Amino acid sequence: MGTAIVVTSGKGGVGKSTVSLGLAARFAETGERVLLIDCDAGLRSLDRMTGTEETLVFDSSDVVAGRCAPAEAIYPCAAMPGVSLLPAPQNGEDLVPAHVMRRLVPMLKRYFDRVILDSPAGVGRGFRAAAAAADGALIVCSPDPVCIRDASIVRRLLLEIGVEKQRLIINRFQNTYFRRIAAAEDGAAHGVCRDLDDVIDQSGVRLIGVVPEDPKLAAAFARGHLPPVDAPGFMALSRIAARVGGTPVPIGI
Repeated sequence: MGTAIVVTSGKGGVGKSTVSLGLAARFAETGERVLLIDCDAGLRSLDRMTGTEETLVFDSSDVVAGRCAPAEAIYPCAAMPGVSLLPAPQNGEDLVPAHVMRRLVPMLKRYFDRVILDSPAGVGRGFRAAAAAADGALIVCSPDPVCIRDASIVRRLLLEIGVEKQRLIINRFQNTYFRRIAAAEDGAAHGVCRDLDDVIDQSGVRLIGVVPEDPKLAAAFARGHLPPVDAPGFMALSRIAARVGGTPVPIGI
């Protein structure tokens, strides 16, 4: 039986899909069978980012409606050996509800070592559906105050759903960020974090990794390709994947 992880944030635009893809690729490199589930009904993106867009016929709503077998809606990602994708519906009204996800995900975990649920932005029905059957959560945020506040809200909502195992990923981090904040005279007045400890304290979530700002990472996935192995962001995701898997590697900043 595999493990299901929801990758979420509350706020949009923080790089959840990039993190999901990078972790999936890194898990697969260790021999795991990985399934990505795109939970963003109506605004799916993982099909394009995995290079499977042109091959799609069915999606998760077709499985639920009985129009196809689950295997027919799961597509291997040619650029990422060992990774498969269950795409989201094109129509937002076809969102797979939470009570159905609670039955679907455990069934899929029988065939995959790792199921990664890429949550949509916000904390509405899509978020709750993505988190419904998760064994744990990775909350993605950047160091800005709004994103950190949203991460704290997501932490609380996940606990209400029953997802107690949570870890924080700080994404798109720049080494000069806190130095710029320290130099700003009004930084404290706006509740801006002064260091990583502040981010952790305000979000209330234990840190598992920091991913640096890396244009190569986003650009490669936008084209449906793997990033260079030495891309800093991809290397950081490799460390996070190892830590999620229980290997005590340094966080690395």
